Amino acid sequence: MNFEWMAIRGSGLVAYALLSAATIWGLMVSTKVMGPMRAKQVTFFHESLSIGALLATGVHMWALKNDEYIKFALRDLFVPGAATWRPNAVAFGVIGFYSLAIITVSFYMKKLIGQTVWRAIHFGAFGTFVVAMLHGIMAGTDSSNPFVFGLYIATGAMVIMLLIVRFAQASTPERAPRPRPTPAASGATGATAEVKATRPQQSVTERIRAERIRAERAET
Repeated sequence: MNFEWMAIRGSGLVAYALLSAATIWGLMVSTKVMGPMRAKQVTFFHESLSIGALLATGVHMWALKNDEYIKFALRDLFVPGAATWRPNAVAFGVIGFYSLAIITVSFYMKKLIGQTVWRAIHFGAFGTFVVAMLHGIMAGTDSSNPFVFGLYIATGAMVIMLLIVRFAQASTPERAPRPRPTPAASGATGATAEVKATRPQQSVTERIRAERIRAERAET
């Protein structure tokens, strides 16, 4: 086990873990399983995870370029299918890199591209997650490691479960909100309550007057 191998696998696993966290976090926010949250804090954390994943991917690619065992060329790292060593696995990694870069950059172009396009781009994050997992399983030399294999299983299961919840919420029709009483109606209700409240007072006053009249008549 040399330094190059540790840098390649370590940066690759960190990149996958951060990408998985960004995907899971986005699903948890969209499904609202954690309740209402502040949009600014949610966006900042989601953006930070994506940037971290992209940086770790850059380190991963730099370590691959400097590996003396396989000797990747720049073309192998940036053109899908150009690598001669496990071309399909490396192609998944290249596609995942481009997709992750587009998603990360879109955070800073949301106002320019619009909400609809931005959502469509971020919907592609699920594809990025899938190709990153396939790249890790097919190209990783330690995929049989219980810890690494457990990481793939746990993250994949969480994404699938949250997607099921998201689709279930989308297929369930939303209940129409109850109409609020209009100011006129509320004013009328208040007036009615005031009339009802003053009726007992008026009847008591009338009784006192009637008793006074009776007393005056009796004296005369």
